[in-house]
Amino acid sequence: MADRMSLKERLKPRRAAALSLGLGWTSAPAGLAALAQELPAERRPSASAWMASAGGSAADAGGVLHAALPGTGTAAGASTEAAPHGLPGATHPGSGPSHGSGSGFGKPQIEHANPLARTLLAKLDYDQLTNCMRCGFCLPACPTFRETGIEPESPRGRIALMKAVADGLMDPDESFRAQMNHCLGCRACEPACPADVKYGQLIEQARDALEDHSDHNVPVKGVRAALFRGVFPKRGSLRALGGALALYQKSGLRRVARGAGIMKLFPAPIREMEEILPDASSRGVIERIGTYLPAQGESLGRVALFRGCIMDVLFAGTNVNTAELLAQAGYDVVIPREQACCGALHAHSGELDQARGLARRNLEAFRDGGIEWIVSNAGGCGAQLVEYGHLLQDDPDYAELAQAFAARVVDVSRLLVASGRLPLEGALQAAGEAAAAAWSNSACGGGCSSALGTDPAAAGETRPPVRVTYQDSCHLRNGMKGSSEPRQLIRQTGGVEFVEMRESDRCCGSAGIYNVLQPEMAGQLLEHKMEHAGATGASYLLTSNPGCLLQMKLGVHKHGDPATMKVMHVVDFLHERVAAGKS
Repeated sequence: MADRMSLKERLKPRRAAALSLGLGWTSAPAGLAALAQELPAERRPSASAWMASAGGSAADAGGVLHAALPGTGTAAGASTEAAPHGLPGATHPGSGPSHGSGSGFGKPQIEHANPLARTLLAKLDYDQLTNCMRCGFCLPACPTFRETGIEPESPRGRIALMKAVADGLMDPDESFRAQMNHCLGCRACEPACPADVKYGQLIEQARDALEDHSDHNVPVKGVRAALFRGVFPKRGSLRALGGALALYQKSGLRRVARGAGIMKLFPAPIREMEEILPDASSRGVIERIGTYLPAQGESLGRVALFRGCIMDVLFAGTNVNTAELLAQAGYDVVIPREQACCGALHAHSGELDQARGLARRNLEAFRDGGIEWIVSNAGGCGAQLVEYGHLLQDDPDYAELAQAFAARVVDVSRLLVASGRLPLEGALQAAGEAAAAAWSNSACGGGCSSALGTDPAAAGETRPPVRVTYQDSCHLRNGMKGSSEPRQLIRQTGGVEFVEMRESDRCCGSAGIYNVLQPEMAGQLLEHKMEHAGATGASYLLTSNPGCLLQMKLGVHKHGDPATMKVMHVVDFLHERVAAGKS
């Protein structure tokens, strides 16, 4: 403790001098790394001690962490306030050192006394870690940083934490674990990064190391084992889960559970999600339409549908609609029976070995040489599938196959746009709007005015266009670079007025199971999202990922009016419009 207090006392004059010169917070503890190295490894400060050692604001604490990276000092009078390139305060990517120590030279040779630090150093892609230039372009893109304004809540701050632990400058403790787990994993920082740092891979590697040294209590261990090993990877377990949920929803058990107060025993995020879950089913897409759907008209090629795990339990109808739209667009659709969960939730939760095992199963399931494209209709699944090449890059038996697989993964919206054969523009406007009006009429009990502003029973009236807005799936946008195609399809649809939502590219707070594990931050993000969605005046809020869809439904349920705004998967909306246009 004496050494730690000495460290804090020795930092005070340097910090005061830096602040008196008007330096940015990143340079205030300029000699921190060197001072830390003077301490014996077994008495090195923990992450929480590093954050506390600044002794000032949250931004100062971030500066202490940031200073653990070499070369973080700024010239006197320089501003380090994060801002988009070209705006005041922005730092040009080429204006400072582009790499920290060790970049391009492999990992440092350090014998860590801390077992977690050893594991972290072993699992991190160190060259990716040191590619961070600390320019700050990621800060405006990061939802948690924008909410808190705290450096450790940013990609740059978390990378600084990882590197400080890997380099032996900091001992990981609960503060380190909390910061790694507080990241949404939305990867909005990646398109903003001029150095192309693969932050999503780094955060998953860090969580994988943390999970190797986790001390979960027995209930948490049981839940993790049940979900990650017993349910998601096993099709039979998924069908059983779907059947059990369907029984609960339709037999009256739900009403009994709510009336008896049983649901009050569960955490609030679970209770809220239970209220808005769609009807579950044990019958997935294969049980409904089989494993093959031929193209309508001349075939444009043979594609395989990835059906997912949760998608096939809660959104099996969306899988069916996806296959039918692809067939209408001219594609022969196959649905491999042996496919497994994509592994996204495993990878995000520190279970990379299990994610690799699921990847190998899917590579075997999709070996059919006649498949031109592997089609995903869930942004989270698709973004995981395109990572298979990276995930299995060190596997001599699967590395080449994984690279070829990842190159063929595509979101359904991209193929529908490329085809140009869906009858969207020619869809009968009156028929499409009649379908929307029918939903609105049923939503308010019948006999009421449509949410679109006209009476659905009034025959022959001219209806205004259906107003539609769209919320990006973070992983579709940032992981698969698919933001324009869903919008293009919506705009092409007859009788639709597309209204862009403010900050539609910002995470809604779902992030896999983040909204259950981190409800406070997820709730803040969702509240912002609902403000922006409501401002559009849209009758339909569309998205391209099941987690986002459930989060949006929860948002409308809590902050909006389900009778005037319907949340749908973009595939279901397009399928409904095309079907209505044919009637």
